[in-house]
Amino acid sequence: MKLLMLSLALATASMAQAPFQVKVTGHGRPMILIPGLSSSGEVWDTTVARYQDRFECHVLTVAGFAGVPRVPAPMLDRVRDGLGDYIRKQSLDHPVIIGHSLGGFLALSLAAKYPDLSGRLIIVDSYPSLAAMADPHATAASAHAAAEQMRHAIGDETQEAYERYVRSGVGTRAMVEKESDFDRIVAWGLVSDRTAVADAMSELWAADLRDDVAKIKVPTLVFGSWIAYKQYTDHARTEANLRSQYAKLAGVEIQVTDIAHHFIMWDDPNWMFGHLDRFLNARESNVNR
Repeated sequence: MKLLMLSLALATASMAQAPFQVKVTGHGRPMILIPGLSSSGEVWDTTVARYQDRFECHVLTVAGFAGVPRVPAPMLDRVRDGLGDYIRKQSLDHPVIIGHSLGGFLALSLAAKYPDLSGRLIIVDSYPSLAAMADPHATAASAHAAAEQMRHAIGDETQEAYERYVRSGVGTRAMVEKESDFDRIVAWGLVSDRTAVADAMSELWAADLRDDVAKIKVPTLVFGSWIAYKQYTDHARTEANLRSQYAKLAGVEIQVTDIAHHFIMWDDPNWMFGHLDRFLNARESNVNR
């Protein structure tokens, strides 16, 4: 088994801060795993353990999160384009790409902008438009206005206030079932860069890929969850929202868990891995990788 710590900066002559760090484990067909907001690549440890005997797993930790130095805005575009460069420079042949939450958005963005680079996509509880997920009547103008408010709300508060918010779990406690998993989220949040979090959240809120997903030409599996927010939604409404947002992505498969919170890979791993095994083992053509 090989274990490497890679940085995109090592593959370039530039001394600019890399948009992510990468840990490579295993052997076989390449697989890229992207964590969500403020998360370490360690969020994928159980996934890597399952697949490293037949996939070479490239696990990202995005700049600004979990102790990795941040990069300037526009943050998400830098990460997306940096990942495209990484795939080319490492000669990764149509890697499977798995993304959770913000990482799922990055996977969609990459596959839409560079449709010839990626292999199969697995999107874990992520939407092409976060603003429209929260408010189906959101417009581009209202989403951008809310994004700017969000950037200032996070970016302008003191570090002490930000750390109190992270510890409180106001925005994250409902995302996982176990207290030990919540503790991991808090630990990563406390060593994430507040400005990077503000940049990422505001950019994500303002973005809308509902039209762009039509450019994606590879099989895509989307996982959704709802149980943590049952006071606001249910299985049927959650699935309908996902199908509406992914309507222009031809052939997309959508599966919704009734058990897991947002971190599906932690809360309902057997369900997720069962669908993932089937999806990865499906017969692939040269076109639909």
